[in-house]
Amino acid sequence: MANDLVQPEKFFLNRFGMNESAFERILGSALERKADYADLYFEHRSAEGLGLEESMVNHTSKSVAHGVGVRVCAEDRTGYAYSDEVTIDRMRMAAEAARAIADQRSGAIAPVAVGNRVARHELYALESTPLEIPLEERARLLRQIDEMARAADPRIRNVMASFAAERKLVMVVTSEGRIAADIQPLCRLNVSVIADDGKSRQAGSFGGGGRVEWKYFFENDRWREYVRHAVHQALINLDAVDAPAGEMVVVLGNGWPGILLHEAIGHGLEGDFNRKGVSAFSGRIGQRVASELCTVVDDGTIANRRGSLNVDDEGTPTSRTVLIENGVLRGYLQDRMNARLMKMAPTGNGRRESFAHSPMPRMTNTFMLAGEATPEEIIKSVKRGLYAVSFGGGQVDITNGKFVFSASEAYLIEDGQVTRPVKGATLIGDGPDVLTRVSMVGDDLALDSGIGTCGKDGQSVPVGVGLPTIRIDGITVGGTRA
Repeated sequence: MANDLVQPEKFFLNRFGMNESAFERILGSALERKADYADLYFEHRSAEGLGLEESMVNHTSKSVAHGVGVRVCAEDRTGYAYSDEVTIDRMRMAAEAARAIADQRSGAIAPVAVGNRVARHELYALESTPLEIPLEERARLLRQIDEMARAADPRIRNVMASFAAERKLVMVVTSEGRIAADIQPLCRLNVSVIADDGKSRQAGSFGGGGRVEWKYFFENDRWREYVRHAVHQALINLDAVDAPAGEMVVVLGNGWPGILLHEAIGHGLEGDFNRKGVSAFSGRIGQRVASELCTVVDDGTIANRRGSLNVDDEGTPTSRTVLIENGVLRGYLQDRMNARLMKMAPTGNGRRESFAHSPMPRMTNTFMLAGEATPEEIIKSVKRGLYAVSFGGGQVDITNGKFVFSASEAYLIEDGQVTRPVKGATLIGDGPDVLTRVSMVGDDLALDSGIGTCGKDGQSVPVGVGLPTIRIDGITVGGTRA
């Protein structure tokens, strides 16, 4: 079994008694009607989690799931069926259900010949994963987090910490004869605290992870840095004043504030929305859509990042895709079907939550490239404005890019200085317009710490975001004082 885990293709063949001939028969059955393409997606996922609250590790979980999904594409239609019982009969039944989208019988079809292995990246070849670390050692870390946070300040009244890890083996077999397989480790450590000074109660949170080993959290005292960030955010918000309201200059800090870029811009650059003409960016390739200071990329090839993949969930190697270059729209994020219908190349962005879901174009790690200004220069350039360091929840309308984001940590900028912390700040605007208002871009690009999860059409996938410090000339800030 251990050797099979190093070779995911062998794992599936041995575990479920499959062979290439069986794949060819099932895919051939899927194409019996007039269809353009079919594939099989195999998945085996092991996951464990534990959580601490009120100084006790009071939650543990462990799960194992596996299954297979069968997809058939005919023109712009997709049929999808899946089973958590991986047998030849079940796959044949799923293929028959999926091919029902094709409206007529096909003529003679070329036999499917499986055997072309897809060359994949090696972005997270780990010696071990956190799943192999004894549960007691993981629980000990959570207790250390609790002790450190409570010792930091007597106003810290509660601490919540959690650690989750998984190992996912996947294999994609296509009607074009390609086989792609991968082992995808993933883990995440979260820290949340509640501070109370008798007058106000505020929360702070931080965390991180990725496709990394257990030792990652101890390098450079990384877990301690998570605690310090969470405690700082909660205590700062105890002393915060009400946020001002109105249009003003906003400076976004580097790293996690890239979530605004992800939501307000990134989704609008996904291929399906643009093929259907419902995105604010539809039909605008080659046009200026942002300040010339803005270059935005999506890169699924960064080693060990939460949003990175050796191959996407259609078996296509991931890539670095330039979406906006010096303010000009250059392309979209594509899965196989939308790329084919738009006569473009797939970009390795076909993603799905599990074998129970059909893939769609999704982001991996999306960020803006660094500029030439220093963060200090950007702050000093602002007479009066808002400095947003971290964000909580947000919403966006893909059709027009309009967004609403709440800042979980923000400060006033007065006469070129960061001054008082504020609470209740909400940023309101629309993505395409915001990009045109970027007037300064910092030289301090940072990716987030590895906490991002993106939702779309009921599916959640891990992602990364990033941003240098940027100045935006005019965003509506929703606050509680004029």
